[in-house]
Amino acid sequence: ASAPEGVSYEYMDHYMNKMTRYALDSIPEKTIILTVTAPGFTGSGAVNTGFMRVVLVDPTERSRSQNEIAQQLQKAVGRMQEGKGFVIQDQTISAGGGPRIGLPVQFILQNQDFEKLREYLPQFMEAVAKHPVFQGNDANLKFNKPELVITIDRDKAKALDVSVMDIAQTLQLAYSGVRYNYFNMKGKQYQVIGQMDRANRDEPMDLTSMYVRNTKGNLIQLDNVVQVAEQTSPPQLYHYNRYKSATVSAGLAPGKTIGDGVKAMQEIADKVLDDSFSTELSGPSRDFAESSSNTTFAFLLALVLIYLVLAAQFESFIDPFIIMITVPLAFAGALLALWYFDQTINIFSQIGIIMLIGLVTKNGILIVEFANHKRAEGFNATEAATAAAVSRLRPILMTSLATSLGALPIALALGAAASSRMPMGIAIVGGLLFSTFLTLYVVPAVYSYLSRRKKKGVQE
Repeated sequence: ASAPEGVSYEYMDHYMNKMTRYALDSIPEKTIILTVTAPGFTGSGAVNTGFMRVVLVDPTERSRSQNEIAQQLQKAVGRMQEGKGFVIQDQTISAGGGPRIGLPVQFILQNQDFEKLREYLPQFMEAVAKHPVFQGNDANLKFNKPELVITIDRDKAKALDVSVMDIAQTLQLAYSGVRYNYFNMKGKQYQVIGQMDRANRDEPMDLTSMYVRNTKGNLIQLDNVVQVAEQTSPPQLYHYNRYKSATVSAGLAPGKTIGDGVKAMQEIADKVLDDSFSTELSGPSRDFAESSSNTTFAFLLALVLIYLVLAAQFESFIDPFIIMITVPLAFAGALLALWYFDQTINIFSQIGIIMLIGLVTKNGILIVEFANHKRAEGFNATEAATAAAVSRLRPILMTSLATSLGALPIALALGAAASSRMPMGIAIVGGLLFSTFLTLYVVPAVYSYLSRRKKKGVQE
């Protein structure tokens, strides 16, 4: 949670207590609620930030899911006018061992020109706020720190015989709080700080009470030689890959995935930003992109390795291809199962799909190996494939059902934190059952067709 820049600790503490009281009264599933106002480990050292951590009871002891509780809390926090709050659910896993907190979609805007960031960031944030994929948004680069810019009018100073150095020293002595020296008194050391009393610093725009002496010894009112302008600036500047940057974070609307969020962010960037900007992903979004690319590489590598091993075992390049026809069947079954049960393709479902490669190819191995034996006994390709499908039906069903039943507890989300692993179980069970049924028809048909072509090629 965060409040406007410049608020007091008491204001922020009241805001955090308000959220804590709501959580205590409306979340019966809680076990521990930890609230910290102005945490020092955030790095900014600002008093306008805070966080609240809610620990829930085990899923078996509550009727609502964690996501349902988070949605309720997000709606309540969004109605509080004292500040801006987000409900963040910890990631189940984090690539690279990084932190597991933060809004799921994090998009970095980069530009060499800081003024471009100042100009385009509000437009980008407005587009994100209006997009239906997102629920709540924030940016680490905020232009909300009040600041006074004092400009010395050199022409007026010259006309009034006032030195620019004297003007600067007068302002420094009045406002900067510079430590000039130390002095000791009664065994204790004290700092000598040059600064006006707080009562005289409450109105920094009023410079009529300050004077500077010119070269002729006359006192000149300071507001005659300086101009004061009020503006806002960011409390902290951020860089990414040596570029000035701003990280835009956003939560996801119910039913939306990180993939949807990343795609929507890129669409907004293409529409709002000009060519001088570059973009990167961060946090959970970066983890998602990296895990997706790594999983795709692992999937392709598994296919190649299995094909080479089967080619060596069968001493053929056609038989491994026939066996691996089972892989797209399993892939289609896994996708259908995930779609039917309203699950997403995430790191867990991708792991399940990779597991399917080894689980379903053994069905093809059983059929092709038995069919090759029948061909050696004099059967033609069609007869051998049909006999193999009939004879290998029992072992195929036994192994497939045993594996499916073993993965069923994962698919049913039984046990602690099982809901995150549910897509893996659904992908395994759905892919196995779908592939097992079609393998008994598709593999014999492909074997019969390719074996006849292989025989014709050998005869020619």
